[in-house]
Amino acid sequence: MRIKLLIVDDEPLARDRIREMLKDYPEMEVIAEARNGREAVESIAANAPDLVFLDVQMPDLNGFEVLESLSVERMPLIIFVTAYDQHAIRAFDVHAIDYLTKPFDRRRFADAIERVKIFMKGTEEPDTGRILKMLQEFKAGPRYLERFAIKNGEKVFFIRSEDVDAIEAQGNYVRLNLANSSHLLRETLNNIEAQIDPRVFVRIHRRTIVNINRVKELQTWARGEYRVVLHNGSHYSLSRGYREHFDNFIKLGS
Repeated sequence: MRIKLLIVDDEPLARDRIREMLKDYPEMEVIAEARNGREAVESIAANAPDLVFLDVQMPDLNGFEVLESLSVERMPLIIFVTAYDQHAIRAFDVHAIDYLTKPFDRRRFADAIERVKIFMKGTEEPDTGRILKMLQEFKAGPRYLERFAIKNGEKVFFIRSEDVDAIEAQGNYVRLNLANSSHLLRETLNNIEAQIDPRVFVRIHRRTIVNINRVKELQTWARGEYRVVLHNGSHYSLSRGYREHFDNFIKLGS
């Protein structure tokens, strides 16, 4: 029995690693690869794979949005490939067909493949409705990120949200600024803002979010703008468009 599969990940090394591990399983046929969510949706529609290795954090559409765009009838088996927050991992554990947490080893990969084979043999029915239910539960929240997963080559390390001083937009990335270091994360600032605790993080500029617990003082700056100074001495512009929101947030008043 041949199983047609699609590999979806924005990192070439991650796709290569899955393809390399699949060499041990001649019944697995890689029919296509996708570099982002939009390519994934198009490839699933065009190729009708039996199985998709689906990354969660990707540009354009993330893994959740890819699944939301599919009908239940067209839903292939899904193995999530993720370095995601621990709350999401628990949700996957309950609802998903399987997930691989980066970095994963060959033993864990073999377990996932074995589960796929069981589904394909019909000894266990893949409940695609459960995946859609998982999406709704994940969105129901509020579930705020407790940590960020930072990819560094083939390694992943974690940063606690509470340790982040500020978050700055840099194109399709954000920069997480800590007391003594900074790290890039492939995500948009708007998406990050939707996932972090609004009681702790406040938007002060179209390009900047700060941790309110790190704010030391507010200084008058040029052209009606202010400067937010953190305890470590770093500072960020508070634009006029976000001044009222910031004042309400910290209950200073204008």
